Amino acid sequence: MTTITKFHWFWAWDDEKEEAWLREMSQNGWHLSSVGIPGFYKFDQGFSKDYVYRLDFIRDRKDYDNYLQLFIDTGWDHLGEMGGWQYFRMESINGENLEIYSDNESKANKYQRILLLLVIILPLVINGLMIVSRRRGISDVFGIIFIGFILIYIYGITRILMRIGKLKKKI
Repeated sequence: MTTITKFHWFWAWDDEKEEAWLREMSQNGWHLSSVGIPGFYKFDQGFSKDYVYRLDFIRDRKDYDNYLQLFIDTGWDHLGEMGGWQYFRMESINGENLEIYSDNESKANKYQRILLLLVIILPLVINGLMIVSRRRGISDVFGIIFIGFILIYIYGITRILMRIGKLKKKI
């Protein structure tokens, strides 16, 4: 069996694009077999199948076994996790666009979990970057990178807030 590793980056607010890319890979005969280091995916070559991939985000491990069992009981295969992101797959019948959540409130809750993590670690990220930038020998280039990183981080938080708002309007 032929196996390839591909790098593909996605942002938390673009998880639907990631799911669509994974589905397209399966339709082309490359089926996700594992995830690991952020952005790196392992695919096995096989026959073209219409797998629907869904990503969920969790950090709380208290009821992890029950959480996984819920998805398995409803027919989803758990392919692994990467940084809190859980990867699920199910074969589509007649091109159905299957969902792991049946309501917009549950979808909004997923993005709220992501937002909470980002807000909690923001002060740590800023503090860490400031400590590194104050060290001797750090050039102005690092300062520009620091500002760019913070802007992307704030942009991400804003996009996730917009996603939550859009989903809550549909509730």
